[in-house]
Amino acid sequence: MKIVSWQEFEGEKRDSSQQVDLEFDRSVLAIIDNVRENGDRALREYTERFDRVEVKDFTVSESEFAEARELVTDEFVSALQNAKRRITEYHEVQKERSWFINQDKGIMLGQKVTPLDSVGIYVPGGKAAYPSTVLMNAIPAKIAGVGRLAMVTPPQSDGTVNPHVLVAAELAGVDTVYKVGGAQAIAALAYGTETVQKVVKITGPGNAFVARAKKWVFGDVAIDMIAGPSEICVVADDTANPVYVAADLLSQAEHDERAAAVCVTMSRSFAEALAKEVDRQLVKLDRVEIAGKSIADYGRIVLVDNVQEAFDFVNELAPEHLQLMIENANEQLPYIQHAGAVFLGDYSPEALGDYIAGPNHTLPTSGTAAFSSPLGVYDFMKKSSIIHFTQQAFQDVADDIITLATAEQLTGHANSIRVRKVDSR
Repeated sequence: MKIVSWQEFEGEKRDSSQQVDLEFDRSVLAIIDNVRENGDRALREYTERFDRVEVKDFTVSESEFAEARELVTDEFVSALQNAKRRITEYHEVQKERSWFINQDKGIMLGQKVTPLDSVGIYVPGGKAAYPSTVLMNAIPAKIAGVGRLAMVTPPQSDGTVNPHVLVAAELAGVDTVYKVGGAQAIAALAYGTETVQKVVKITGPGNAFVARAKKWVFGDVAIDMIAGPSEICVVADDTANPVYVAADLLSQAEHDERAAAVCVTMSRSFAEALAKEVDRQLVKLDRVEIAGKSIADYGRIVLVDNVQEAFDFVNELAPEHLQLMIENANEQLPYIQHAGAVFLGDYSPEALGDYIAGPNHTLPTSGTAAFSSPLGVYDFMKKSSIIHFTQQAFQDVADDIITLATAEQLTGHANSIRVRKVDSR
C-alpha cells in the first residue's frame, strides 16, 4: 500500500478525476426511453442481454418466498432479526411529527409531516447479495409509514432472487419484489410498466448504470442520493493496531475495484507497519483481485505532521466512513465536521455499522458528506406548511404585503390582498 504526503494525495486525486462520459449517458438514456415506450418488453430484452436470464414473470411469487425461507439457515434468520431490532430502535428516534404554534390575534402556523405514498428500493445483485441493504432501506421507510414499498433486484443465473435477499425483504415488510436490475429497473420504478408500478421515490445503491439512471429520472421522481464507490478513511496514531486497521481498509476494498481505502497518520513507523500488514492480509481474501486493484489504484496511507492536520485532511475529504483509531477518540469528535458515519475506537469497525450497529449504512460518498446525510426516516416523509389567519390578523399585515408585492411589480399579488382588505371593511 503506497505511502504518500497530503500534497501527493491531492495531486493524484486531481489527475484521476473523471470526465463526464457522454457515450455512457447516451446508453443509459436509451435504456430509460426504451422502458418508457415498451414497458415489460424492454425489461425482458435487457434482462436477457445483461443478466443472461429469461424471466417470465417479474413479480416474485408467494411460492418463491416460501422456497427462500427453506433455503436459509436458522442462524441467518436469527442474525437478521437481531439486525432488524437494532436498526428499528435507532431509526424510530428519527421519526418527525407534525407541529403547530398559535400566535396572537388568531394566527395558527404549523408543519404537517406526511409519509410518502410509494417508494422503490434498489438492491444490487450480480457480484454479491445484500440482505443488509434491504433492511437499511426498508426499515426506515416502514417506520415513516410509506404506503407501498416495492423492491427491484437483478435475478440470479437461474432466474430466481437470492434467498437471503428475499427473506430479508419479507422480514422488513417489503410489499412487492420485482426480478429486474440495472438502469432498466430504475426506469421501470420511475415511469411504470405493465407489471412494475411506478413510485414517487427511489432509494438504494447500485452500479454506475443504476447511479446514472437515478440522476436522469430525478425530477420525475425523488431519489435518495447518487452513490459512488465505497470509501473508508481511518485516522490512526501509534496506539492503533495495524492488524485492525489493515482489516478495516480491506473490508471496503473488497467491495469494488474503485473503492477507496485511505489511512491518515502522524507516524511513519505505523505507516510502514500498516503497509506490510495490508499486503499480508490481502492475499488471504476471497475477493483478492477486486481488493488488490482497489488498494493499488485508490488505497493510500497519507502522512501528516500532527493530529490537527489529520482532522483537516478528513474534513476536506468528507469520507463516507471515518474511523478514529487514536487516543481518546471520543474526545476528538468535535473536530470532525464532514463524514457520513464516524466510528470511534478499536472496537467500532466500519463493518459493525454495515450490519448491526443500528445507524444506516446508506451514506453519502464522493465528498458529498460535506452537505448530505445518511439515509433515514426523514427521507421517506415530506412536509407541508400550514397557515391560518383570522380576518383581523390578515388586516394587520395587509398593507405590508401590498407594499412588498408592489416593490416586486407583482400587481396580481397585491390585488389578491387588496380585494380582501376592501371587502373586510
